[in-house]
Amino acid sequence: MAIYGYVRVSSADQNTDRQIDAMNEIKIPEAQVYTDKQSGKNFERPQYKALLKKLKPGDLVYIKSIDRLGRNYDEIQNQWRILTKERNVDIAVIDMPLLDTRNGKDLVGTFLADVVLQILSFVAQNERENIKKRQTEGIVAAKARGVPFGRPIKKPPENFRELVRAWKRGKLTLGKILEQTGLKKATFYRRLKELQLSKNKNATIKRCTF
Repeated sequence: MAIYGYVRVSSADQNTDRQIDAMNEIKIPEAQVYTDKQSGKNFERPQYKALLKKLKPGDLVYIKSIDRLGRNYDEIQNQWRILTKERNVDIAVIDMPLLDTRNGKDLVGTFLADVVLQILSFVAQNERENIKKRQTEGIVAAKARGVPFGRPIKKPPENFRELVRAWKRGKLTLGKILEQTGLKKATFYRRLKELQLSKNKNATIKRCTF
């Protein structure tokens, strides 16, 4: 029987120390702790898939809490079934001793574990949805206050028109312009298009002026 640990956080900048410390206390070898840094909305995670390939019947997998396994109710239930029924491995949820498939394998114990699993899976998904809702509300509120989102717009230099004229006359290569301005090729052409539109608009205004 081999013992493994599974650790998950939702993004690369989140800290795994608390979960890793829990695995160290159980004395799980570092090489047998699999860590993903991505959302728990599904199980399309590289390290989780790698762990699945390693597991053999009778192995044991530790997780700190059920929401570290995932945050989608149906997916958690399905993966729990795959691990315990199809792969015949045991799971131990450190923060919830009732969710330890090594114990209570009789009818009552199994029933209690199933009920607890369903409740915690529901709570995990509900929390994920609440987090998304709070994030959306926060973004809407921030936009209403004028907080900018997305990448800052790279403005062309003040002499952009002169550089374009030189480029069109063959006196300056595109590579040199990109080097001098720090613009990327796609950004250059986007700014060039905006410049041409601006010139056309100004020309139209002049023709319509009496």
